[in-house]
Amino acid sequence: MSILIVDDNDTNLSLLATLARKASAAEPVCMNDPIDALYWCESNVPDLVLLDYRMPSLSGNEFLSIFRKMPGMANIAIIMVTTENDRAVRKQAFSLGVTEFLTKPIDTIEFSLRVRNLLALRTAQTMLADRAKLLEHEVAEAIANVTAREMELVARLARAAEFRDPETGGHIMRMARYSALIARELGLDAQWQDLLLKAAPMHDVGKLATPDHILLKPGRLDPEEMAIMRQHAEIGGQILAGSDSPLIRLAEEIACGHHEKYDGSGYPRGLAGDQIPLSARIVAVADVFDALSSERPYKPAWPLAQARQFLQENKGSHFCPRCIDAFLGAWDDVLAIRDSLPDPIHHHAHPL
Repeated sequence: MSILIVDDNDTNLSLLATLARKASAAEPVCMNDPIDALYWCESNVPDLVLLDYRMPSLSGNEFLSIFRKMPGMANIAIIMVTTENDRAVRKQAFSLGVTEFLTKPIDTIEFSLRVRNLLALRTAQTMLADRAKLLEHEVAEAIANVTAREMELVARLARAAEFRDPETGGHIMRMARYSALIARELGLDAQWQDLLLKAAPMHDVGKLATPDHILLKPGRLDPEEMAIMRQHAEIGGQILAGSDSPLIRLAEEIACGHHEKYDGSGYPRGLAGDQIPLSARIVAVADVFDALSSERPYKPAWPLAQARQFLQENKGSHFCPRCIDAFLGAWDDVLAIRDSLPDPIHHHAHPL
């Protein structure tokens, strides 16, 4: 610990330093110029300051005023040493942040007690601050561990859905990246963009409950089969429902709502416009675009111009206009995502 002593009189400096050494193990730093002392404080934080009131270059109160505004100095104890008993002088000093006064001539016992008490308080404050930092670090570490475990479960859930409906992993990654891109273009905050990137891959988790003969049928589904297939949206919502996790709650919105259409003609609830959660409106664009522009066993990949035209033509009917504008407005980024995540292999699965 260190005690900063500021006094323009060298005799007083020497006396205060001697008393300080007797009162504590803290090493005194002596300054006979308050301006030099302030420069020293720019790169050092004292644990206690002993300050003379009357000095020629800066008064004690002027020193106080500057010192308290310096980083890390707001709570450092300051004892002002003065012959002044003027109440107005003391009142001003208190208003500027002085901790205590010692009146000259100094009572050595009083000096020793005050210095020890203030240094003990400083030690306690430092320990408390260190403990708070430690707790903050431990809490952050615990949250990171929980988040990592949560993300592992989410990834495994998405992979489980992929095993049932084996579209390529490329599709899952691309549509998630497209979704985050749309969120970015809509001006949503980075944390929500990241949450969407992690939640979007669970959009088809309800297909875990879809029978194989429907899910893996290579041809078109008949009306009865289509009705069963469409249950995956509601089932996905039920699988993910009731979580306290923001990530799982967002995934629930997406799973349940990504087949809703902006004009209200979608499923499972027939929601329209802003009734459809924004996350689901975003994922609907990303999911359909990637399905159209990728090759499947039951269809060739559409040319990009045709897939883009489909989005434009269905803006306001199937798709949210804002989401379409955001997606098409970042077309170079769309192409970059598509090029960076190509499909390595083909699997057999139904698109819905």
